[in-house]
Amino acid sequence: MDVDAGPGAAIRRFLPTATPLSARLRAWLSWSPGSPDPVAELIRVHRSVHPTADPGVLRRGYQKADSMHAGQYRKSGEPYITHPLAVAEICAGLGMDTTTLVAALLHDTVEDTTYDLPSLAADFGDEVAHLVDGVTKFDKAFYGKAAEAETIRKMIIAAAKDVRVLVIKLADRLHNMRTLGVRSPASRARIARATLDVLVPLCDRLGIQKLKRELDDIVLFHLEPDAYQRIEEHLASRSERAPYLERVCAQAEVALRRERVTAKVAPRPRHRYSIWKDTVAGGHQMPVDLPRIEIVVAGPGTDCYAALGAIHCSWRPVPGRFKDFIAAPKNNLYRSLHTTVMGPDDSPVEVLIRTEAMHRSAEFGVAAPYHFPTAQRASAVSRSEELGWLRRALDWSQATIDADQFVHSLRCDLVDAQIQVFAEGRQIVLPAGSTPVDLAYELDPHKGSRCLAVRINGRLAPLASELSDGDVVEIFTESEDQPAGAVPSPAGPRKEWLGFVKSPRAQMQINRWFAEHSEPGISINDKVRLGRATVSLILRKHDRALSNDKPLRRLAEALNYPDLETLLVAVVDRTIEPEAVVDQLIAIVDQRGGLPPAEQSGYL
Repeated sequence: MDVDAGPGAAIRRFLPTATPLSARLRAWLSWSPGSPDPVAELIRVHRSVHPTADPGVLRRGYQKADSMHAGQYRKSGEPYITHPLAVAEICAGLGMDTTTLVAALLHDTVEDTTYDLPSLAADFGDEVAHLVDGVTKFDKAFYGKAAEAETIRKMIIAAAKDVRVLVIKLADRLHNMRTLGVRSPASRARIARATLDVLVPLCDRLGIQKLKRELDDIVLFHLEPDAYQRIEEHLASRSERAPYLERVCAQAEVALRRERVTAKVAPRPRHRYSIWKDTVAGGHQMPVDLPRIEIVVAGPGTDCYAALGAIHCSWRPVPGRFKDFIAAPKNNLYRSLHTTVMGPDDSPVEVLIRTEAMHRSAEFGVAAPYHFPTAQRASAVSRSEELGWLRRALDWSQATIDADQFVHSLRCDLVDAQIQVFAEGRQIVLPAGSTPVDLAYELDPHKGSRCLAVRINGRLAPLASELSDGDVVEIFTESEDQPAGAVPSPAGPRKEWLGFVKSPRAQMQINRWFAEHSEPGISINDKVRLGRATVSLILRKHDRALSNDKPLRRLAEALNYPDLETLLVAVVDRTIEPEAVVDQLIAIVDQRGGLPPAEQSGYL
């Protein structure tokens, strides 16, 4: 999406342009399924990246999809085949391989037509079948409310084997979001929120900013239309800064040449959602959108720091606005230097500095090896590191049979807010708000379960302490020498840890430990009898006793328990302390007028 488009251009793109009936009629009149080569544009884009690709298999995939979806229409009134074709074109724009494009063309056939997976595998191969199966949703008629969560889990499991599953899914959602305007307002809001909750974070974690920017903006349009309109109006006036940015770029180029750094310098406008996010975070009324330039150096990563020095020598850096995502990459392995300087006319300017390989990775993420097959990726980035979060998600899937719990864990892991801490010579990424217990489980499940004490930046601290970015942490377990001041603790985790741990790994491991070590449960009736006996014993210490249940029932009502049995179970479970129950019971009975005479007779 062109962030510099005129006011209202993007808004009109997402709004319905006609009723479904009239749109369908126009589409039917204008559409010609027998056109000479409906995949000509798809082939052209694909072969611009992969010149030796076979266009025949794309035509064959399109023909199969067209025949299977014959007679099906989208809510916009267009023939359904326009959707898989658009998804394939989005994948082609990312530079994906032929197999991915064929799977994109066929991605809805198994779900929405009589074409089954074995037939697809026989016609196009197991690789295409795996990709299509990975994005095929479970039937709601069979799975009910669990269908959506089970579909997400199935997709993640398939993506762990082949990440192209997620690329197709994101392209599929992007095209659906582009055409969301034909749906009802409630449906648009629901789909936009679901996209924001899972698919936008997934897109970010895959590093495909080329797709994420557009998804972000469409979500913003449907969920915050007023804010979107204000930003549109702001963008309409942003062209006025073009001469200023040209001057900034020219002066930056001079500074870089002076330091013998070869680089390309260009304006880097921000997209709508990014502007809105900073505006809301800062509590501003007007859109916050500083001028920004991008410096892409032609040499190695060390040239980025030379470029940074050249910029800082030319303009005064703004304190607290420098971030080094090369030495400490983001959770999606985004690598770049960010700084803000007081540029010409003493106005703040944001500057991004990266290598060409970092720039390719920042734009295309996991799709970069397909888009740039002959280019070398950043040397510090390995495939295993890139998909580490996907392996964690696969572990959670195997650790829980509850699909909703799996999706919750996935969402927690995909949150934008994360911190980096250091322990055992390693740099560990954790969700913001994590504690030393989260860190211990991240290091090793055994270490987490036997976590006893912690030093944060050299000082002894409680296990519930919230860690901050850059903290140096030392974990002590029961099997190790305990630091002075540590309180001995029994083996295994404590249930109260579930009240403050943040990471899905820690939550799952703690729950698993208690599931494996729990004592055989007692029945509700047993708890009621035990609760009654507990109250009676404590009353006896006060030289009191009960002749009937009337005072207890009155107390249960006063404490907002639905019945006496629930109160007695709460006493056994220590939800309420037995001594407190007895104290309140005595106070109610002894208080003048607290109980009717008939109920006071319940006490001896």
